[in-house]
Amino acid sequence: MNTFVPPDVLLFVAPDCPHCATVKRGLDELAKQGVIGSVTVVDAAAHPEQAAEHGVRAAPWLRLGPFTLTGAQSVSELRQWVEWASGEEGIARYVAHLLKLGEFQHAVAFVSADAQRLKPLLDILADTDAGIDQRLGVSALLERYADTSELRALLPQLAELSRHADHRVRADACHLLGLTGSAAALVPLEARLADESEEVREIAAEALEALGLK
Repeated sequence: MNTFVPPDVLLFVAPDCPHCATVKRGLDELAKQGVIGSVTVVDAAAHPEQAAEHGVRAAPWLRLGPFTLTGAQSVSELRQWVEWASGEEGIARYVAHLLKLGEFQHAVAFVSADAQRLKPLLDILADTDAGIDQRLGVSALLERYADTSELRALLPQLAELSRHADHRVRADACHLLGLTGSAAALVPLEARLADESEEVREIAAEALEALGLK
């Protein structure tokens, strides 16, 4: 049974920051409730070397568990990020958040720090309500692992997504199956050659060619 460990928080503030005081009050409230651990507050103007070390470009900036958040955050939003600080759902939510903000390189660094963060990305791929920027961003993130053991480890999930009700999800899954470099992708891809969607059929055929299995 997992025991919840309240995450510590590092907060960078600035003298002219309009949202810093609100975020700090919210964090102090959560700390009193035992929702988070210690809260370390650093004045970015007084300690520019520390701000540079953490890549702080604007305040408020906070590191909450594995997540880096910027800008105004309500108490309820902070509480939600705490709940997401452990578990696969939180990883997917955070990467989707970064991609929505256009922070692709930040998402790359976050995923690269732990290969276990790849699998939750498939939840974004399967989310039919995800924006085009998020769907394209997730595909681009996963493409960086073409022909690696990390992507091959996702074969069972990708095979399942290749049978998804939404043709966009099936198409994305077929594309990624073709990047695994594995013969295990043959069966799910060949099944999609008869897909009702012309786009899916074409991508499945291209994926098979890429694998040299057709």
